[in-house]
Amino acid sequence: MQNVLSNMDSIRLSPSQSRRRSAARRGFTLIELLVVIVLIAILASLLLPTMGRARARAQGFQCLNNTRQLVLAWHLYSDDHNGRLAYNLGGDASRKTVVKKTNLNWVNSFLTWNLDADNTNTATLTETAMGIYANRTAQIYRCPSDHVVSASQREAGWTGRVRSYSMNAMVGDAGELTEKGFNQNNPHYLQFFRLTDIPQPSEIFVFLDEHPDSINDGYFLNQFYSREWVDLPASYHNGAASFAFADGHAQLQHWRNDSTKPPACPDGAELPLSMGEQQTIDFRWVVQHMSVKP
Repeated sequence: MQNVLSNMDSIRLSPSQSRRRSAARRGFTLIELLVVIVLIAILASLLLPTMGRARARAQGFQCLNNTRQLVLAWHLYSDDHNGRLAYNLGGDASRKTVVKKTNLNWVNSFLTWNLDADNTNTATLTETAMGIYANRTAQIYRCPSDHVVSASQREAGWTGRVRSYSMNAMVGDAGELTEKGFNQNNPHYLQFFRLTDIPQPSEIFVFLDEHPDSINDGYFLNQFYSREWVDLPASYHNGAASFAFADGHAQLQHWRNDSTKPPACPDGAELPLSMGEQQTIDFRWVVQHMSVKP
C-alpha cells in the first residue's frame, strides 16, 4: 500500500494537461457558443424553406382530398335523386344579384368581408341538401391554406371563413337561371342537369377552390364569349387551384398568367377582371372545362 501511495505521489500533471482539465471543468467558451449558435442559424435557414414547401404540398394534398370528398357526396346525392344533380343556385354575371337562401341548395351561404353570420355558420354547409351526403363534415368545405379575413373580421377574432370551394355554374339546376332548360349566362352551352348529360366526365369540373375575393355564393360563373373573369379561381398552392371532376378525380391546375394570381386578400381580385388577348390561356382552360356546345 505504501508503494502505491508513493507511486501516486510521484505522478505530476504537465501545465498543458492541467489547463485542459481546467477548461473541461469550465465548459464552453463564449466563442464556442457563438459558433454553435451561428451553425444552428445556418441550418435553420436551409431547412425552413424546405419545411415550408413540404407544408404547402401537404396542404395542397389536403385540399385535393377535400374536393374529392365533395364530388363523392355530389355523386351520392345524384344516386339518391334518380340521376338529378344537386341544386347550384347563383346570380348573374353582373355579380349584383344575391342567391336566394334555401337549404335545397348544395350550400346555403353568401360570404362577405363583413361580420355576417354566413361567414362562420357551418350549418349553411352541413344542413343543406348535400350536407348529409358529406357526413355533415364542415371541414371539407374549406381549403387548409385559406386563412383570409378582413381587418374587421380579424379584430373580431376570426381566423377564416367557413368555405373555400364553389361549384361550376354549368353543373346542376340553377333555379330561375335555368328554368328554360339552358343557362341564361351561357345560353349556347349545355347545362348539365343529370350526370348522364355530361359527355366526358373526366373533362368537366364540378368543384374548385375559388379566390377569397371572388367567392360569395357557391356558384362559379364565367361567360364563354368574354375576356373577363367574373369569378376567379384561387392560387393558394404555389400558383395553382384544386379542381374535382365529374368522374371523381381531382387535380391541381397551375396558372400561367400573373393576372390569374392576384393577392389572396380582401379586394385583391378587383372583379370583374378584364384580360388582354395574350392573358387568356388560363381563362380558356377554365371555360373549356365548364361545359360543351350542344
